[in-house]
Amino acid sequence: MFPGQDNPLCPDTSRRAAGGASLDVFNTLGEGALSAPGGAGFHRTGGRGMADGRSDGSARAFELLEPLLQAATVRVHAPPNGYERPGTGATWGSGFFIAPGWVLTCAHVVGEGGAGMRLTGREVGITFSSGGDGATGTVAGRVECVMPERLEQRRAAGPGLWELPDLALVRVLAPVSHACVWLTDRARPRFDEVAYFGCTEDLGAPEITGRTTRLRGTAGNGAAIRLGSDDDIEHGMSGGPVVDLARGEVVGVVKARGRGGGGLAVSVVQLRTLPMAAKSRIGLYRRVMQGHDLHHYDQHLSDVDNRRTWTDVHDELPRTDPDPFGGRQRLSPGERTTLCGLLAELPPPGSSEAVRQLVEAARGEEPDPGPLAPLSWRDGLGLLYDPPGGVSEAAAMLRYATDVSVAEHREPPAPGADEELWDWVRATAERLWRPLRRELGERHERGLAEREADREGRRLAAAGLPVPLGPARTPEVLPPGPSVLLEVWAHGWEDVYDWRVSVLLGTDHVSPVDAGERATRPALPDVLRAPLAEAFRRCDTHEAAALLEVAVAPELFTLPVDQWVVSEGVPLGTQRPLVFRHPGGSGRAGADDDGEADEEEAGHRRADRWARVMAGPLLDERADCDRGRKRTPSYAWFDGQPDNIVPVHCRAADLDPTLGSLHSAQRAGYGVVLCRRPPADPTVTCAPFHRALREELADARHAGVLALRLQSLRGRAHGRDPDAYWADGLGLVWDDPGRPLPDDEPLQGDL
Repeated sequence: MFPGQDNPLCPDTSRRAAGGASLDVFNTLGEGALSAPGGAGFHRTGGRGMADGRSDGSARAFELLEPLLQAATVRVHAPPNGYERPGTGATWGSGFFIAPGWVLTCAHVVGEGGAGMRLTGREVGITFSSGGDGATGTVAGRVECVMPERLEQRRAAGPGLWELPDLALVRVLAPVSHACVWLTDRARPRFDEVAYFGCTEDLGAPEITGRTTRLRGTAGNGAAIRLGSDDDIEHGMSGGPVVDLARGEVVGVVKARGRGGGGLAVSVVQLRTLPMAAKSRIGLYRRVMQGHDLHHYDQHLSDVDNRRTWTDVHDELPRTDPDPFGGRQRLSPGERTTLCGLLAELPPPGSSEAVRQLVEAARGEEPDPGPLAPLSWRDGLGLLYDPPGGVSEAAAMLRYATDVSVAEHREPPAPGADEELWDWVRATAERLWRPLRRELGERHERGLAEREADREGRRLAAAGLPVPLGPARTPEVLPPGPSVLLEVWAHGWEDVYDWRVSVLLGTDHVSPVDAGERATRPALPDVLRAPLAEAFRRCDTHEAAALLEVAVAPELFTLPVDQWVVSEGVPLGTQRPLVFRHPGGSGRAGADDDGEADEEEAGHRRADRWARVMAGPLLDERADCDRGRKRTPSYAWFDGQPDNIVPVHCRAADLDPTLGSLHSAQRAGYGVVLCRRPPADPTVTCAPFHRALREELADARHAGVLALRLQSLRGRAHGRDPDAYWADGLGLVWDDPGRPLPDDEPLQGDL
């Protein structure tokens, strides 16, 4: 009996008995089955044929795509050890080349046989087809990363499912020539006929075979795709590609098989969850996708051989949705491959929001937010299919490409790269409508003028001269742009919390990311890891990490959000500016109850005190702190203090005395209050904290710089700077008048 048969789904990896032999649990070939000795590579064979009921179009698509998938799919096994023929030994699973030198597979495949071993950095063996004649080769590869990163510490025991997305990227350690698959650029798969490929050993030797089925829905919040039970997923196929037969693009990675057939695949869109540094926006995802697009672009342009490329096959696939405009509705496969290659030659976008803005301008409406943010120019193309109102898909893509050609990139593009993109757009538009050609030309000229004006403004600002388009921004102040809003609130009287993560794009534009209910306080960091990571991907730019605003009731100002880890093992408080927001702030708690005149006056007072020079802390009562004396200053007392001060709550956990003074400070118009979590040893004097904080605030000059200053302090403390230890647990309650919180109330439990 198969060890995982009692589970509805079990990882599709080879189960081996002692000595490393594969358990032959699905051998249905009978006594007359052929056998072959284990060789250095694997055989490439055809699939079992189309399942009953498949259309002629799908059968033809499978016939066209099968050689391409077989050439790019690999067998994953133990690395060569020098004492055996390369490629021999038990199969761990499958994988496939997605870019030159890069293999995508499942994390549980590269974790086979190494339960106590670190996955990242592990060497594996890769056996692949090296040419159209069926020759094979074996090379060593190194696991560059696994997704999610926490699989290094938390893995499924026995036959259980590994946590989604359960992906691994392997870097080939030798320069080899190989084929690559074509990856989808769409954020969501189409639920239609697909084929999946992987390594099997039906005839006693490894071979790459294909099966056909249908997609039956999604799971894991879109991270996984359900495969129908038309055929069995066999041992060794885990990690292989799943290809959409109608579009000719790989949409998934085989992950697990079901008890009665079928199983799960991981959406390749989950590659966007690859770890990304907070300030380095190149990232592994963009590097790999750039290699993917340039590979197919080069193959499309090459005349070295006459083998079919993916672009050639895309042109031959049977069309299930014919173009009613005689070819003018969509770009041809060759045009799409060329466009992707030209986009790949440009520097990557500064942020996901920059991509979405260009998509919205080209599409004519806000794009579907999708499960994961677009990270590359190519991802933007995936949001332009099927535009609304009868807009031509080709026209939308050409508008988008025009805007990209005049965009301000994070670094200068290669000489002539942006001009080459525009020349291609102009030439491609020749076969479309004349009004579109004129529109694109005007769009290009307007974009060039705006880009030059922006560059001139930066040159003037760098020279210290007046900038016509607005004042020069102080580098220390938070830059304008989207921020991430985390809301956490108590669930009634229970000790559990509901939460919501959103992206704030302005005072009236809130884009929800995810929400949840009934999380315990210790579980919040794990529950919020994925939603926060996605929100950061949408907001971060190559210049700076986005601000994280934590809107909670004052009794939750002690949440150690700055110590939570979302990616790269680095605490949030050192990766990005982080502030607490009072849900009752932003002007709603700043006035007396006597009417509109007081509200207007309070608004002016808040703006004045926000912009004034900050000279030092207010509640600097070290003797009172050390002697346990409690103070709750009144609103009138706060209102009579100078504008250039910052209230400080040393004992943030002493809620009874501090809550009253916090409300009083906010009513008096102070948009900044500093607090800290109680130290581990409550008997330690807080005098060093007050002294160091006064020095830190002495030259702050403006409340807007404090979020970045605290981030720098946390970074020093995390880096073991002994002069910054006093800042451990320091928090900033922040109420910027220019960044009001949305007015909608949080959802309070189920209906």
